[in-house]
Amino acid sequence: MKKLGFGCMRLPMIEKEVDIEQTCRMVDRFMEEGFNYFDTAHGYISKKSEPAVKACLTSRYPRESYILTNKLTSNYFKTKEEIRPLFESQLEACGVDYFDYYLMHALDAEEHENYKRNGAYETALELKAEGKIRHMGISFHDTAGVLEKILTEVPEIEVVQIQFNYVDYNSPSVESRKCYEVCRKFEKPVIIMEPVKGGSLVKLPQEALDVLHSVGDGSPASFAIRFAASFEGVMMVLSGMSSIEQMEDNISFMKDFKPLSEEEFKAIDKVCEIFGSQKLIPCTACRYCTDGCPKQIPIPDIFSCMNSRKRFSDWNSGWYYGKLTENGGKASSCIKCGKCEKSCPQHLEIRELLEQCAAEFEKKTD
Repeated sequence: MKKLGFGCMRLPMIEKEVDIEQTCRMVDRFMEEGFNYFDTAHGYISKKSEPAVKACLTSRYPRESYILTNKLTSNYFKTKEEIRPLFESQLEACGVDYFDYYLMHALDAEEHENYKRNGAYETALELKAEGKIRHMGISFHDTAGVLEKILTEVPEIEVVQIQFNYVDYNSPSVESRKCYEVCRKFEKPVIIMEPVKGGSLVKLPQEALDVLHSVGDGSPASFAIRFAASFEGVMMVLSGMSSIEQMEDNISFMKDFKPLSEEEFKAIDKVCEIFGSQKLIPCTACRYCTDGCPKQIPIPDIFSCMNSRKRFSDWNSGWYYGKLTENGGKASSCIKCGKCEKSCPQHLEIRELLEQCAAEFEKKTD
């Protein structure tokens, strides 16, 4: 396998529907260049990702020509008896009769106990024995200590998907480096998600761009993805490509992948220092936080406005905040129920951050 995977959480859209025509073109280019790994989940794009995979990939290519990963998400089952019907619906939605990889989705300490209690691991292993899953793994969002506990308790786990990028590498909350080291200790192949941190490592400040351009002429995405792919044991780096242009860029540097040089790693260290000085909200816009928000607050979009204000000190961010919340869902609407924080892979203190956003964008004027 080549190390670039097609993450199907941020497909190109036409308003609220997947742009099937452009996605087909992207799939064709991806396959044409020898890439064949695709990743989806039941809830991605409001349950539109799996049908898009069927329309653009599985109905158009022989089953043996691609590798397809899907996930078991706890939002969609409450008991062990509900897992198999959910799994079968995923096979049908994707148009396949087996998944190459099936991951327990968004695992943290609490979800791990939930998956054990509801027999999710056992069911996945049964499905593997029946040939409906080739490999069972986990998609992980917690500390390295929790990951070590899970891998110790469930040695049958074959692969681990972790968030890993150069900004989060030494993050005390995400613990990318430490989680990677646990994977290596247990000899588990690593799949990387969020290598460009939801696009944050593409939209770099000019100072950071200048640092990268001093050591090479690649795009910001090329440095981020190559960083993740340069580590031993990394099996796949997922990129949530949402346009044919993004795909062409990724193909250009991953077709004949070369790890980062020592000089490039040093440049990345300088970029991390620049990011640290900006004190941005490290949101990846995965939108897990918005699913259960009782006030329907567009949390990632509000955080994007706040980061724009911090980066550029511009009035436009305030204008966009006003347009974004003119029909409700202001930062001040938060009732502090905490549902968002329980589902946040970045472990952000969202309630406190929304208070800061309200203070910034909802200032009263005389």
